[in-house]
Amino acid sequence: MKQAFKSKVPFILIAVVLLWVKTYIVYKTAFNITIESVKQEFILFINPLSFILLIAGIALFFGEKGAKRYLIITSFIISFVLYANAVYYRFFNDFITIPLLFQSGNMSDLGGSITGLMYPADVLMFLDVVILIVLSKWTPAFVSFATWRPKVRKMYFLSIVGIFLFNLGLAETERPQLLTRTFDREILVKNLGTYNYHVYDAVLQSKTRAQRALADGSELAEIQNYINANYKAPNDNFYGIAEGKNVIVVKMESLQSFVIDREINGKPVTPFLNEIKDQSYYFSNFFHQTGQGKTSDSEFILDNSLYPVGRGAVFFTHGTNDYHTATPNVLKEKGYNPVVFHANNKSFWNRDVMYDALGYENFYDVNSYEVSEENSVGWGLKDKDFFEQSVPYMKEMDKPFYAKMITLTNHFPFVLDEEDKLVDEFDSNSRTLNRYFPTANYLDQSIKHFFDELKAAGLYENSVIIMYGDHYGISENHNDAMAQYLGKEIRPFENAQLQRVPMIVHIPGVTDKNPKEFDTVSGQIDLKPTIKHLLGMETKNDIQFGEDLFSEDRSEFVVFRDGSFVTDEVIYTKNACYDKESEEEVDQEACEPYMEKAKKELQYSDQIIYGDLLRFYDGTSIQMDQTKIKE
Repeated sequence: MKQAFKSKVPFILIAVVLLWVKTYIVYKTAFNITIESVKQEFILFINPLSFILLIAGIALFFGEKGAKRYLIITSFIISFVLYANAVYYRFFNDFITIPLLFQSGNMSDLGGSITGLMYPADVLMFLDVVILIVLSKWTPAFVSFATWRPKVRKMYFLSIVGIFLFNLGLAETERPQLLTRTFDREILVKNLGTYNYHVYDAVLQSKTRAQRALADGSELAEIQNYINANYKAPNDNFYGIAEGKNVIVVKMESLQSFVIDREINGKPVTPFLNEIKDQSYYFSNFFHQTGQGKTSDSEFILDNSLYPVGRGAVFFTHGTNDYHTATPNVLKEKGYNPVVFHANNKSFWNRDVMYDALGYENFYDVNSYEVSEENSVGWGLKDKDFFEQSVPYMKEMDKPFYAKMITLTNHFPFVLDEEDKLVDEFDSNSRTLNRYFPTANYLDQSIKHFFDELKAAGLYENSVIIMYGDHYGISENHNDAMAQYLGKEIRPFENAQLQRVPMIVHIPGVTDKNPKEFDTVSGQIDLKPTIKHLLGMETKNDIQFGEDLFSEDRSEFVVFRDGSFVTDEVIYTKNACYDKESEEEVDQEACEPYMEKAKKELQYSDQIIYGDLLRFYDGTSIQMDQTKIKE
């Protein structure tokens, strides 16, 4: 046995080393993980090892044939998990979570988006599996398939424990309280590794499933006290100015603020939005706050003024929660007819379930539209046809209505028919950014067409039209190309600023007479209280984390799902603090006053969602009597 080990390499160790080295190479080439020291680099290098050794070690309990088969199959499965993360990261700049895997029902609609992220060279990610198959079949002389004695197996597994504890100890010295930072997946992957992160994610999934069963109204009392203490009264100059009007919320797919008032080859990218914002209330420092749920997260934030969850999408993970305080449910009690227009499958993002919970009366999905090859592109019905076919429904429905409209065309991979391209593509090494400008311009054209249709239908004058970008379209994976377009290096400071999305409130007869630009820091979390106050509805007793955009004493503070935040003075992102005036990194002390607030709000919001705590709240008080609680 000892002689065999001196002259031959165990097959299991070959499998371990191949997978370990491949994982590290993928870390360095597929993920944009920030490394600030040799110590961090070393942690990144060793963190896959304990998991790989553990999974491979199970082969030691099989015979030669079974061990070969097991190692090849597990290497393929682990490689596939790594590859799935790499593909997902290419667009979302994030790592997959278990709740996200439960959203596989969306895959049939993602078609072109997924294939656009896959490259021919990706087959190399499975090269180690091919090598193992070859070694297994032809058994070269330098490879050993000998079984290991119990004592050697014991030493093997003890070494795994030692390596894991060593890894965890180093990680804790580098990032104290590491396992409490569940909102920051990059930190977890950088310190624990992709595979250990997925194991930890599974533990969190089991934990969160138990939270609802164990929750009671007492948890909500502390949260309500915090919210009440931070309540901001409405501005009398804006309160009720849209009372009784129809509310039309247009969610502009993937539209970021960097295209507003900018050109591509001498032509404005968004000429209509440039014009209409000057006849409206325009919020130039407005940020999206979505997580892994992207568009569905932006919907959730809009209707609830709660933060999205850190893992997966609320629409999937908690679609059956009690949301009786959501905007559609509340407006319905005030005589509004809440509806949704979106030319996509009803089940996509679990909308058919979630919309019922939120209180929408009607969902005009893809079956409500005439869709053909001529009027479709990319994800489906073109935006111009979408708006054109939606207005007749609006004209006939009960008034006043609250209508949420979700556009499609400006969606990755940003495909557009040639006849619809009125501006050129950009010229960079990023196909994604290049194609973004024509589709963003088409969205702009479509909104202009929508305004014309509303006027022709007699709906324009008695409506308040709110338009905002739902999430980013260009991730930081395209920073080099973005730097070329903007003419400056994209550092973490600039990347945080690029999360701004257009936000426009247009009230005919009001904003066109006295338009105004608001440059206060704000975000999607603020939409619910703003809409309610515009309609003359009080929010003092609401469970929400947003503040009225027009409030005179609102706090300029926006929290992102990863724990980063923006204020009027600082930006905290990628574990660094930046002064907004100088745009330079400063001591963390400048950001510390806001860190606890950011962490607390995310934690409180998660408690509400995971514990389904709104079922204990009747709109004015917390109900502790369990017999009165909706189960």
